[in-house]
Amino acid sequence: MADFDQELDASGLNCPLPILRAKKALGQLDAGQILRIIATDPGSVKDFEAFAKQTGNELLASGEEGGKYTFLIKKS
Repeated sequence: MADFDQELDASGLNCPLPILRAKKALGQLDAGQILRIIATDPGSVKDFEAFAKQTGNELLASGEEGGKYTFLIKKS
């Protein structure tokens, strides 16, 4: 996984909370900075893909390990 500027742990939260928290966290970052999100909701995979498309932010990477989903989103 690449380096990141801020981490958001949304474990245990269900849709739409991980997205809402990510949106808030991205609002505090500068363009080009990277937010790493950890989530446990399987639906978050599609949610974050759609979120990146809708907001114009770049989903750099996503993965799953041991029931935890991680996402790297670069603020546009």
